[in-house]
Amino acid sequence: MTTKPVIPDPDEDADALGPRSIYDTDPSEDDDLWFLPPDEEDAQEAFLPPGPLADRRLLFDPRDWRAAQADLSFELAELAATFGALDERLRAGPKGWRHRLALMDVSDLGWWTGDRIGVDRLALWVGLRIGATGDDVQALFRAGWAVRRLTSGAGPSEGGWEPGLTAFLDRMAQGIEDTPETVADLAEVMSNAEGLHPVTQAAIAFHAWRALSQGIGQDTEAAIIAARHAATMGRGGAIFMPLALSGPGALRGVGEPQEKLSAWIRGAGQAALAALLHLDRVSTWDQRAREATSDLSGRTPPLLIDALTAWPMVSAPLAEELTQASRAAVQRNIDRLMSRGLIREVTGQGRYRVWTAAL
Repeated sequence: MTTKPVIPDPDEDADALGPRSIYDTDPSEDDDLWFLPPDEEDAQEAFLPPGPLADRRLLFDPRDWRAAQADLSFELAELAATFGALDERLRAGPKGWRHRLALMDVSDLGWWTGDRIGVDRLALWVGLRIGATGDDVQALFRAGWAVRRLTSGAGPSEGGWEPGLTAFLDRMAQGIEDTPETVADLAEVMSNAEGLHPVTQAAIAFHAWRALSQGIGQDTEAAIIAARHAATMGRGGAIFMPLALSGPGALRGVGEPQEKLSAWIRGAGQAALAALLHLDRVSTWDQRAREATSDLSGRTPPLLIDALTAWPMVSAPLAEELTQASRAAVQRNIDRLMSRGLIREVTGQGRYRVWTAAL
């Protein structure tokens, strides 16, 4: 009886045919022939001359930021409520409060940007244009520009982003050739972000300007642009949103839009709350100082109290300029406020002394 040889079925397990050769192919890999050119349609879409198509995704896709805004709606509402309280406090308070907060915020911002201008030196520079040295004159120029932009003038988006930002950056941008193109790029980014909350738009403007601008002061510019635009959600009492009073947390957001916006909202909320608490202490001090000096005659004591309310640090020359009183009258009344525990000297020096309200 003869038997026919068994011929293995090619579709059966490869082990039935013995060891595989290096030239054998796996039928399952036929669809992954990477070395073959793509089909004609794919080639036309992906390899048009002069090469592969550029990535056309938006640098700051508003859809991603809208989704992040929706996820952070509760935190955004809390920030809006805190800023609303600050806005009302500044609407009802003296104009000097806004100036005081601007000096403090810009000084604290400098510790993040690297300029590191103390609030006492910044006050001297803004008030009297003195105190600059060869090493930090540019840093003082940037800080002075920031204080002016936070306390007066039109915002960066007023009248449209491109013309508004050009005017907003005018003094800061002299001599920078790429500014018009950079401004146009930011205006395009912000036009895509229309319809988002001003806080979200401010976060986009901050990160976009840092990515687009190549200027030395880009970080300072980005923060001031964003601070002014975020305040458009208010009623005009606070024309900027504090960003650095409680540390630069709002400015350190990295990663995806969700992470950037979360850090932005959290940091700005803490800064706005710090501003509110500080104004509470200033208001209490102002009332106490006026009661304690009610027996003093002349116009210098109340004017000196106004100056110490509007300026975190005051030197004798600055107080003389602000009160328009003589140096002798200023020094005499400073000594009286010192003796009554209303102010304190912060330098510990015999010359070039600086005073602050004893909050």
